[in-house]
Amino acid sequence: MHPPRAATAGRTASPATARLINDRLALQLLQSDGPLTAGQLKSMTGLSRPTVADLVERLQQAGLIAVVGESGAQRRGPNARLYGIVADRAHLVGLDLRAHSVTVAVADLLGRVRAERTAPVPDEAPGTAVATALAAVDTALAAAGADRPHTVAVGAPGLVDPATGRLGGTDWIPTWHAAVVAELRARTAVPVLLENEVNLAALAEQREGAARDHDTFVLLWLGHGTGAAVVLDGTLRRGASGGAGEIGFLPVPGTGALPSATGCDGGFHSLAGSAAIAALAAEHGIEPSPGGAPGEALLRAALAAEHTGAAFLDALAARIALGAAAVCAVLDPGCVVLGGEIGRAGGEALAGRVADRLARLSPLRTAVRAGTVGGRAVLRGAVLAARDAAQNELFTPAG
Repeated sequence: MHPPRAATAGRTASPATARLINDRLALQLLQSDGPLTAGQLKSMTGLSRPTVADLVERLQQAGLIAVVGESGAQRRGPNARLYGIVADRAHLVGLDLRAHSVTVAVADLLGRVRAERTAPVPDEAPGTAVATALAAVDTALAAAGADRPHTVAVGAPGLVDPATGRLGGTDWIPTWHAAVVAELRARTAVPVLLENEVNLAALAEQREGAARDHDTFVLLWLGHGTGAAVVLDGTLRRGASGGAGEIGFLPVPGTGALPSATGCDGGFHSLAGSAAIAALAAEHGIEPSPGGAPGEALLRAALAAEHTGAAFLDALAARIALGAAAVCAVLDPGCVVLGGEIGRAGGEALAGRVADRLARLSPLRTAVRAGTVGGRAVLRGAVLAARDAAQNELFTPAG
């Protein structure tokens, strides 16, 4: 998030608009670099001392910032006061909906997680699943000491229609996912954001992970399913129907078939989905190590092996590079991040092999990196999305 620039006398902004711009700038600096003194805010914003004093007073009266300490043992008085955002002003809830589980995180206004809960969903009966998910939300809120959320963000597989905000597009999506979102909207009466899970993982990698130095990149999600998230010039691109990045349907050589409008068998999914990777591992004599998701366990076993493991990783990298090359030919992202359980477990050993193979397939220079956010990338992205939405409202104090 890039903070707005301070209003200057040479611009035509009204005094009220200038105050809003300056207040938001100060708040975003306090978020990224705080706590700060009034003198530090003056230096970082370029605003005058009286202007900074006025905005500090306004933000304190609005309950958005407070004195949180002093800036050194040798300094005392008003000039040494450290101001910080009142993080407990709002509580945010992020949900990661999977086929058989739900994970909930409750965070403060700065995005710091205060409580987290995971609940298994043993069947897809909508009533049972919805009750399980809502109970997990309530338990996490109570553990965080929060009465109610300010904003909720939900990550789920499938297409999210940009026009309606509804989930759909594929038949295999559990029906209880949409029911949970609908019930959250009805019960909480707060903003409930719904986003594709891979898009949220990309948000986490963009803000805190492997793509922090890239405004344009593609996240390839490699796990039980395959997908991609597209970020161009710092903005997530969802497509006309929310389907940008449905790379599982990409026709590629080597599958012996073609995908269809009703299924991605024969597409890139048939080369890089978990079932295909398990079959490839079996061909190379790789047995999964105990613990973790199946694909992750296979990658750990391959990395531990020597000759057979290297051959398997080379073959897998060649498959992944086919999908990456197609993406690069259309988007030229300059950076591809490998996410999901396969990308995470493969690490730099897999990313380096994909980069080498991709360089032979495409003339476009493209960095290939392993995701670094970890197994909670979707959940972390949900918290960050909720934080952005809450701050967009709260960081515009009445002027």
